[in-house]
Amino acid sequence: MPLTPELARTLCAMPKAELHLHIEGTLEPELIFRLAERNRVALPYPSVQALRDAYAFTDLQSFLDIYYAGASVLLTEDDFYDMTRAYMQRAAADNIRHAEIFFDPQTHTSRGVSMATVVNGIERALAEAQARDGITSRLILCFLRHLPEDDALQTLETALPYFNSHGHRLVGVGLDSSEQGHPPNKFARVFERCRALGLRIVAHAGEEGPPEYIHEALDMLRVERVDHGVRAIEDEALLARLAREKIALTVCPLSNVRLKVFDHMGQHTLHQLLKRGLAVTINSDDPAYFGGYLNDNFLATFDALDMTLDDAYTMARNSFEASFIDDAEKRRLVGELEQFRAAQAQ
Repeated sequence: MPLTPELARTLCAMPKAELHLHIEGTLEPELIFRLAERNRVALPYPSVQALRDAYAFTDLQSFLDIYYAGASVLLTEDDFYDMTRAYMQRAAADNIRHAEIFFDPQTHTSRGVSMATVVNGIERALAEAQARDGITSRLILCFLRHLPEDDALQTLETALPYFNSHGHRLVGVGLDSSEQGHPPNKFARVFERCRALGLRIVAHAGEEGPPEYIHEALDMLRVERVDHGVRAIEDEALLARLAREKIALTVCPLSNVRLKVFDHMGQHTLHQLLKRGLAVTINSDDPAYFGGYLNDNFLATFDALDMTLDDAYTMARNSFEASFIDDAEKRRLVGELEQFRAAQAQ
């Protein structure tokens, strides 16, 4: 159906969860420059507009080069707090009721920033958002796949005091950064350790990498969700398995187009995956760099693909059911969605 004003309003207003969001990817150029000035960090761009103009990505690596440069301004607990607070304000505006947020500690510890500085700054903003807007949240520590596995193992050990401990939201681990040439099997040992610790497990796979990477993420890492996974459409057996095992895909449409996974949104496989019975969700990935937060992703997807309001409610429900909150909280959020749907139908 076409993206009518009524449909657009419903997409924006319906309660939803975001499950694939890199907090460092929410750093808007204006905040990057404010933090650079505060911390006396020299940037290789003369102005906010020059930095924004550099967001002409040709692939994942061209984005990561700028992404890591932007993260260099994050030095203090207040920096991580300010960054997360800005995202949570956006989340409230997009009617996000629950957010599961990735962060990349190796990006920061390699610069001498402590794990405590990173986690405490992020969690302070998350606690504030829950008190202010009722948005629940969890944290997922991502290992950088272009670095050695031993580095990931050391990072895990450093983070252990924060996992599943009182007052902390850190519940799981993921795998991100450059996919090509860095298959999931490279990290089999660290994920085995994470499983032994009872951590929740996700991984990026099948974005630029082939469907085989999704197989490896399932078989070797034993992921509970696949981040991206859009190339699963190329493998019939994989599609059947993902549907049968109810493995959710955290798809990021605007990101996929900006990074040239698809030439334009009309080529995106999201609707095909949904029609094949997969638990597809819509997410924003690195919204400051890819031109849109969660509602922007919903609007762009429904504008380009022949999708219905029922599809939107299905994906919103998927986002709650695939989250890492307890069953009672899932039922509460799904109930909120059903109440919203019933009210819209009147």
